[in-house]
Amino acid sequence: MKEYIKELFLDLIKYDTTSDPNSKTSPSTESQFFFSELLAGRLAELELEDVKADSNGIVTALLPSNGGNENIGFISHMDTSPDFSGKNIVPIIKENYDGGNIERRGPVLSPDEFPHLYKYRGKTLICSDGTTLLGADDKAGIAEIIAAVKYVKEHPEIKHGNIHIAFTPDEEIGLGTANFDVEAFGCDYAYTVDGGELGEISYENFNAAQAVITIRGKSVHPGSAKGVMINAALVASRFIASLPEEQTPEQTDGHEGFFHLLNIKADVAKAELTYIIRDFDTIDFKKKKTLLTTLVNNFNRKYGKEIVTVDMHDQYYNMADIINKTPKIVNKAVNAIIKTGVKPLILPIRGGTDGAMLSYKGLPCPNIFTGGHNFHGPYEYICLESMEKAAQTIVNIISEEENQ
Repeated sequence: MKEYIKELFLDLIKYDTTSDPNSKTSPSTESQFFFSELLAGRLAELELEDVKADSNGIVTALLPSNGGNENIGFISHMDTSPDFSGKNIVPIIKENYDGGNIERRGPVLSPDEFPHLYKYRGKTLICSDGTTLLGADDKAGIAEIIAAVKYVKEHPEIKHGNIHIAFTPDEEIGLGTANFDVEAFGCDYAYTVDGGELGEISYENFNAAQAVITIRGKSVHPGSAKGVMINAALVASRFIASLPEEQTPEQTDGHEGFFHLLNIKADVAKAELTYIIRDFDTIDFKKKKTLLTTLVNNFNRKYGKEIVTVDMHDQYYNMADIINKTPKIVNKAVNAIIKTGVKPLILPIRGGTDGAMLSYKGLPCPNIFTGGHNFHGPYEYICLESMEKAAQTIVNIISEEENQ
């Protein structure tokens, strides 16, 4: 299985599938639609049923039951992050990794900077040449799902129910499930295969909101500005300083939430601040949003007029609120990981996931590991042996006899 995963993964990352947050089409890039047809062809070669790439670039397929009762889904996304180039990826394969620096055209991949590399001494690592990302997020998940389903199909002694597969576009720009038909997918529950390091399983993610703060100043000649000018850029700096300094991404981890200033555009006449707000706890999430609106009101009182406005909307919610109602789903994945000889790592997702969106659409959907690290940039890498363990975990989840 390992060699098949390697060959498939290296083939998949040849294709540029970067999503585009500014696009108005679905999928957001033509390359993803092309890739969806390629994936549908791969699944058809395995002689799966109901293979389809729809007009939105969503690929689905079915491995029918051979006597089992459950309907389980496995989902990965085909796009790579627009944060860094995913075009013309040149992979570097380090077999029997010695624990040292990996020299590349781009920045060195070093255990001095990324100590988790030491875990992989003696293993096979795959990274890019440092001029692009690798694409393991989430073409590793695609390769692992295909490899697992291929293995199950070739071993009819493994009793299983209906196994549904889906590969989605535009996850990286928050639109992976925008056109996903949960009812048509036909599953009782599913797993996204889009996690990180070996053994990781997640069923919690942030509650998320975005807020755009607009400050309208009054621009006059600075020589006669006393008592008249309102410098929107200066007000913006004061607004930023009013938020809790310790509640930023660079100072939080685990279950701690934050305010993250994504963008600032400012001059004397107008300033615009774009924030994302994140918290696992529903009550603390509401408190963060309330704090932001309170600050807006306070600033308007201070200046005696409405110079500050906020446009805030929720983006997604913590899937734990849904998945905690069906704990067997997580327990099944934990046991499947243990059976591969790996210790499960139950970790919160400090971000979003298709699984969160799908859970609130009625499809409980925890997230399991792919084996990768440092996604969305030139330092991304993955361990081949971890990919094999991910595929084995999927096989164990599928096998009803394994779960009896």
